[in-house]
Amino acid sequence: MQIQINTDRNIESNEALANYIRQETEQALSRFSDHITRVEVHLSNENSDKERGKDGQRCVMEARPEGRQPIAATHQALTLDRAVKGAADKLSRLIENTTGRINNQRSLRTEPTLAELEESEE
Repeated sequence: MQIQINTDRNIESNEALANYIRQETEQALSRFSDHITRVEVHLSNENSDKERGKDGQRCVMEARPEGRQPIAATHQALTLDRAVKGAADKLSRLIENTTGRINNQRSLRTEPTLAELEESEE
């Protein structure tokens, strides 16, 4: 799983921040890492020109599962580490719910899948 980190001009990117983001992302998505090709992390400071003390740190995480549309989650918090942790947790739950629904739909399907039809023809 490749992790790509992007920041806006109001956030100073450094190696410690990048390592923290990688660690949180890998930990939150470890169960799905075999099925996710890339995770894009976008950090921004929404209140850089406004008063301090508001939830201005924003993290958007977008996972790209193999063969599926990207799945994204957003979290805003007072600090970057809380925003990253919140987005990673939300993304993990979202992926779990999405894959659970897909697996449930497959189990309810009565018609054979394309792969099953191809196997029966051989």
